Amino acid sequence: MKKSSNRLTLFIFIAMLVGIGTGYAVYSIYSVPATDLLKKGVVLPGGEGDTRQIFADRISILTDIFLRLVKMIIAPLVFSTLVVGVAKMGDIKAVGRIGGKTMLWFISATFVSLFLGLILVNIMQPGVSLNLPLPDTHAASGIAKADMSLKGFFHHVVPDSVIDAMAKNEILQIVIFALFFGIAAAAIGEKAQPVVKLMDSVAHIMLKVTGFVMNFAPFAVFGAMAAIIATKGLAVLMVYGKFIIQFYAGLFSLWIVLAFVGWIILGKRVFRLLGGIKDPLLLAFGTASSEAAYPRTMAELERFGCDNRIVSFVLPLGYSFNLDGSMMYMTFASLFIAQAYGMHLGIEQQITMLLVLMITSKGIAGVPRASLVVIAGTLSMFHIPEAGLLLLLGVDHLLDMGRSATNVIGNAMATAVVSKWENKLGESDVTDVLVNK
Repeated sequence: MKKSSNRLTLFIFIAMLVGIGTGYAVYSIYSVPATDLLKKGVVLPGGEGDTRQIFADRISILTDIFLRLVKMIIAPLVFSTLVVGVAKMGDIKAVGRIGGKTMLWFISATFVSLFLGLILVNIMQPGVSLNLPLPDTHAASGIAKADMSLKGFFHHVVPDSVIDAMAKNEILQIVIFALFFGIAAAAIGEKAQPVVKLMDSVAHIMLKVTGFVMNFAPFAVFGAMAAIIATKGLAVLMVYGKFIIQFYAGLFSLWIVLAFVGWIILGKRVFRLLGGIKDPLLLAFGTASSEAAYPRTMAELERFGCDNRIVSFVLPLGYSFNLDGSMMYMTFASLFIAQAYGMHLGIEQQITMLLVLMITSKGIAGVPRASLVVIAGTLSMFHIPEAGLLLLLGVDHLLDMGRSATNVIGNAMATAVVSKWENKLGESDVTDVLVNK
């Protein structure tokens, strides 16, 4: 099992490098317009048009297929594992106790992520050098805004149809229904056991399906990297180099904070945890989707020694309430745009923005560009030009890769810590220990 895990990691890493190389080759070879090549008798696979874009559109099908496969399994996997996790706890008080500890970590981690992003963007000031003129007041980014009202927030949280929530992969709404379902099953007791056993079987089947889907991950990573480099070139790594480097420095700082807190609670085992989640980490980084890493993260946490009931309870909640990388990006990006237009926000406004983001960000999906929707709503609330989001769209994929990987670390750490607090953190999988020896 461990050898298979290492092999997948190697394949994903190789696919990432090959994707960059392939994308750059396409970008270089087809640097002239497609119409000029046609005049010279060069036959193009897509006919007339932007050849590099044609290539990107076609090769990205690999990534689209993989992400669709992942989305296909997310709803039944989250629902079944969370129901089983809650129902097997049996004691409603235990559910409340573990839920309280989980939310304590989530709220604390969210605040630290947002606050650290706020501090770093004020120190580094990546947008100050741009000195952009204020755009027309009617200019827009083209990205739909999040509903900032209290009514809109609760409409997003509470499902009016669980079938609709599953069809749209609304993780938070699925979690809410699964919690009610699991608590009811625990309250009924023996009569609910056939359903709980059925859900347990569904969970195991979905985990097996997950194994099949994960084998396609290297192709998805190859497609994602080849597409972005083919259309943007290696220059995409340089155009906003300062902002990208500073943001990744911020993410690395957050990793250090999370690892330090984890070390205080877990001791030296925190390093084993970080080593164990390298597969889902690479997967999230390569596909820019923390959702893609969800099934693999679950398996690695159980192998690490976390109680499967706590994993099934904490991890799904984390994908709605504990997206640490996305949290940091929200303050970092919002203030970067304000700096780019020469707009000064006082400390009171920045703290208000932080508190607003703590609330409005809950429930965003761990999929590419989801955080941009929340940022769009926040910008308009503070009268920052919404069109400023266009500054980041060109490199958002690169930024999303880092924040998605950070989301995986944050949720893995949260699950391990809650398991430790509940005295449910066992030793690592025996097979894992033997292989390492």
